Amino acid sequence: MPPFPTYTRPDFTRPDLAAAPPARTEAAPRDGVLPAGFHATSNHPEYVHLGGGRWLLAAESRMDAVFILEGNTLRTVEPRLVMEGERVVVGRTENGEEGIFVHTTGFDAPTETAEDKFAFRSRGTRETPFSRSYDELYDILRHDRENGHIVWVLGPAVAFDRDSRDAMARIIGAGYCHALLAGNALATHDLEAALFHTGLGQDIYTQALLPRGHYNHLDVINEVLRHGSMEQAIAGLGIRDGIIRACLERRVPVVLAGSIRDDGPLPGVITDSRQAQDAMRIHARRATTVIALATQLHAIAVGNMTPGYRVLDDGTVRPVHFYIVDMSEFIADKLANRGSAQARAILTNVQDFMVNLWHNLRG
Repeated sequence: MPPFPTYTRPDFTRPDLAAAPPARTEAAPRDGVLPAGFHATSNHPEYVHLGGGRWLLAAESRMDAVFILEGNTLRTVEPRLVMEGERVVVGRTENGEEGIFVHTTGFDAPTETAEDKFAFRSRGTRETPFSRSYDELYDILRHDRENGHIVWVLGPAVAFDRDSRDAMARIIGAGYCHALLAGNALATHDLEAALFHTGLGQDIYTQALLPRGHYNHLDVINEVLRHGSMEQAIAGLGIRDGIIRACLERRVPVVLAGSIRDDGPLPGVITDSRQAQDAMRIHARRATTVIALATQLHAIAVGNMTPGYRVLDDGTVRPVHFYIVDMSEFIADKLANRGSAQARAILTNVQDFMVNLWHNLRG
């Protein structure tokens, strides 16, 4: 049985929804410009009323996009990609008043009324035990390895420890990663670890600071630039381990989005923010499980791009699982405040998380 809850569709026979008007559309006045009153999408399941009681579920609603209605087809499009004349769904209400219904409870489990109105520990914190969260994640990853699209969003901390770096490489090699999204730093320090056994000049096992180690990542960038690409550098420098090498061996797509603070950057890092968004969004739209490790800005970016659900080929609607792994509660709260309500936090350091995950998945 799939490790996700059954989806309950809205009851469109309810009097208020049965009386809902068809959704309205207006033409985009020019490329990248929306008509007034456009409907901005969420990452919840959203339905548009075509009339006559026919409600159409958007296949991949995601935050801050718009709906384009073409006959009986509903497309979700970023505003900057809307073309002049396309019919944009308009309406700012969400409960059917304008033929738009945002369904926030489709995956909710039946609730039991607790006798106590007051209780301790009702919110996840660093004191929360995460044993069940881990067990659920193992089941999800085993299912989605063959039946989904697992996207990892990595901060460089994963490469700063020998064991977590090795664990991530093995997870990729075992098929538990279908796309990797990161920045220049993750690739740079993964290659630094391969060549020098350091991360920002610090030994990735002993944490000893090495003489002139602060040059190491700059030397790595220079060497990769000299070879022309990461793939050519890995072959030419005889690199035999690491996260990037594992992705190349498994043909796992790697999207590296640049930052204003990047050294170099490495060849292959996308420095145009729009191009980076488009490249990341390809995998966010396909994702069934996202795991974001110790990277606040990339986690928020991917959270904004990722639908809260997927419609499978057989019509089944399933949730998209989104895990945040960080030592701080701040990032989980930040994501929730940005609208990624499905994000679940496991509050620990990423090194312990990676090693624990691999030890359980490899069995």
